[in-house]
Amino acid sequence: MSKNEKIKSTPEKKIVICISGMAGTGKSTLSKKLAQKYKLKYYSGGDALKELAKDEGYNSSNHGWWESPEGLSFLEKREKNLKFDKAVDDKLLEYAQQGNVILDSWVMPWLLNTGFKIWLVASETKRAERIAKRDKITVREALQVLKEKEARTKVIYKKLYGFALGEDFDPFNLVLETDDLDAGEVFQVLCMIIDNIVLKNKNQ
Repeated sequence: MSKNEKIKSTPEKKIVICISGMAGTGKSTLSKKLAQKYKLKYYSGGDALKELAKDEGYNSSNHGWWESPEGLSFLEKREKNLKFDKAVDDKLLEYAQQGNVILDSWVMPWLLNTGFKIWLVASETKRAERIAKRDKITVREALQVLKEKEARTKVIYKKLYGFALGEDFDPFNLVLETDDLDAGEVFQVLCMIIDNIVLKNKNQ
C-alpha cells in the first residue's frame, strides 16, 4: 500500500466541543458564533427542552422564557418527571457520536468521554446584570430567579447523574473567567484555543 493510500484510509478525526456555563455567561451566543465560524453543527440542550415544553402546551418561544413564571412551571414538571431531561441528553449523545458538532449543554461534559469541554465562569452579580438587561427586568429580580432556577436544576442533575453542576469542574479542558471580558474578547480567546489545541489535535 502506498503512502497516499494509507493517508486516505485513515479516518478523519471529528470535532466535538461542549460549551457549558450557568445562565448569563453567554454560552449560547458564543456557541452559535463558533459553530458558524468553524462550520460545525450546533445543538442546544436548552432549545431541545423548550421544544418538549412546547409539546406540553407551554409557549416557550419567548425570549428569556426560562426565567419567566411559565419557564419555572416547566422546571417543576421536570423535577417531578426526569424523562424530559433524559430524552434531551440521549439525543445530544447521538449528535456527539456523529461528530463535527458544538453542544451547548449543562450535562454533556459529564456524559461524554470524548471532545473538548469548556466551562464559562461569571459571578452571580454579573450574570444577573446580563439577564436583567436581556429580559428588561431589575437586577434584583434576575438574581432571585437565577438562584431559584439553578438550585432546582442542580437537584435534577444530581438525581439523574450524580454530579454537582457549577461545582465539579473535573471534566473540563478549559475553565474561563469572563467577568472582565466582553463577548468579543471571550470569542477571540475561544477561537485561539480551538485553532491551537482542538484543530491542531484533529490534524495530527
